[in-house]
Amino acid sequence: MGKSEPESESTADDTPELSDDAMGRFPVPAFDDLPEDLRERIEAETDRAGFTPNVFSAFAYKPSHFRAFFQYHDALVEDTALEREEIEMIVVAVSGVNHCYYCNVAHGALVRIYAEDPTLADQLIANYRTADINAAHRTMLDVAVTLTERPTEIEESDLEALREAGFSEEAIWDIAAVTAYYNMSNRMATFAEMRPNDEFHTLGRE
Repeated sequence: MGKSEPESESTADDTPELSDDAMGRFPVPAFDDLPEDLRERIEAETDRAGFTPNVFSAFAYKPSHFRAFFQYHDALVEDTALEREEIEMIVVAVSGVNHCYYCNVAHGALVRIYAEDPTLADQLIANYRTADINAAHRTMLDVAVTLTERPTEIEESDLEALREAGFSEEAIWDIAAVTAYYNMSNRMATFAEMRPNDEFHTLGRE
């Protein structure tokens, strides 16, 4: 199972506020106008983090998509053969290739927190091939980036390389699932012009 989400020391207001500038190309709904299940999920996330991540504000635009998006996210991080820092490393490497501003910043913060490394995220975003990572993680990211950039070039040899690097069959599936999900997320974030919260820029840097 993946690790639990990090907790923020800051406290949230009783009623979350969905930032009007969470995304630039679609209107952000008012919190009070949302279905009850969305409000409950956003309240829980705001209480945990100390602020409302803008991805929640943005996906609230279409409640059915919000539910599906976060349900799959939860499955990826809760039912996984990967360590949480490995998941976030994949997210940041893929987001770096896709030039996704939101995910580079938001998940860069999570890399810093879960890997307990204040510089790794910046290395992965700039060029994962020169980052200070071990050989197994380099292989993992090689496959994730190939699946991102040239999906038709994925071959059995890529899976065999992951096996030789020590990844189980379930972990190999999870690597592909995380990669595919965040390619979708990157594209939606870019299309909607989602903006990362200011808080993400400084998390995990000390």
